[in-house]
Amino acid sequence: MANTTPDTSTPTAAPAPLRVGLIGYGLAGVVFHAPLITTTPGLHLAAIVTADPDRRAQAAARHPQAHLLGNADELWPLGLDLVVVATPNRTHIPLATAALRAGVPVVVDKPLAATAAEGAALAELAESRDLLLSVFQNRRWDGDFRTVSELVRAGRLGRVHRFESRFERWRPQLKGGWRELGDPAEVGGVLYDLGSHLVDQALTLLGPVSHVYAEADLRRVGAQADDDAFIALTHADGARSHLWMSAAAADLGPRFRVLGSQASYTSWGLDGQEDALRAGRTPVDEDWGRTPAERYGRLGTVDDSVAHPTLPGAYQRYYQGIAAALHGQAAAPVEPRDAVAALTVLEAARRSAAEGRTVALQPGAHAGGFSSDPAPTGSANRSPHTVGVRAPIGSAQRSDAQHPAL
Repeated sequence: MANTTPDTSTPTAAPAPLRVGLIGYGLAGVVFHAPLITTTPGLHLAAIVTADPDRRAQAAARHPQAHLLGNADELWPLGLDLVVVATPNRTHIPLATAALRAGVPVVVDKPLAATAAEGAALAELAESRDLLLSVFQNRRWDGDFRTVSELVRAGRLGRVHRFESRFERWRPQLKGGWRELGDPAEVGGVLYDLGSHLVDQALTLLGPVSHVYAEADLRRVGAQADDDAFIALTHADGARSHLWMSAAAADLGPRFRVLGSQASYTSWGLDGQEDALRAGRTPVDEDWGRTPAERYGRLGTVDDSVAHPTLPGAYQRYYQGIAAALHGQAAAPVEPRDAVAALTVLEAARRSAAEGRTVALQPGAHAGGFSSDPAPTGSANRSPHTVGVRAPIGSAQRSDAQHPAL
């Protein structure tokens, strides 16, 4: 007989939305952070900081629910649950530091800092105050990188021995703006701007690095910051990553070419999520992140390859992960130690390009430590010293739950 006793229990109330303050309403704030925050369940964009009148008007039109503020200091008394720093690179550390000292968890756009030492100090501050600190490495959720990650994890390529990755553009004329300024304090140039993505992906995929070689050049007329760069990484297991980043590429190479002992995977063209966000679409739209079949990459060998479906891009998973972390349900989707490891590699790359030699990383290097001795990348006596990150995607020690890219 069915139980007819009425249910008098009180339904569990949904938690109140987490209130988010966004500092900066330029490219990063407008295109990436604001739309991703506002379409993430459980997050509420409560305040936007920008002193630019035109940007304030744009923010007011798009996000009427948000308080518009002219200075970051106006955020701290609001009792926010999260602050997002989406400002020029030189301001990342001071603004994130101020937020943490005010007791507010922080997301910082990439790169976290100009140096690994600054990044490590910020991570230590967050840890000492038991506050979340995460870096917005959205390219981990590109559809093509998710596909590469899944192929490697599943062993479809065999043992990966070379990972080639390109982020190239054809912009023969300078656009202006802080990213093209030569002052090192601006942390501009493609090495840090685009290299932050490529190095993070390489470390996520293949793990720690022992040696770094790089080239960085100024190709365009009037350029002050590097606009064409190449990085070669030797990973701890002997695999190599070759990374190209450029604003002066008149012909674009494959986005990814991954060579393994059994097969390869090659894809062309950048993930479409950034263009979709620029066009006003968001992850709640139908078919978000989908790649058309004619743009699928190729999986196989020179003798036999097939089009392989690209997994959907999923930038929305970053802020979903942030919401879960703030509720104590998961670790941050990108941990600060990962950002510090990437910065260590980028610092070594800058030094390598300046000195024209391969740089060996010292053991436990997480704050810019390099070997003083040149070490050829191809040396059979490769040092075991590596920059440590979490286990790579191909590692047997890494569970599916640790795959932020999948």
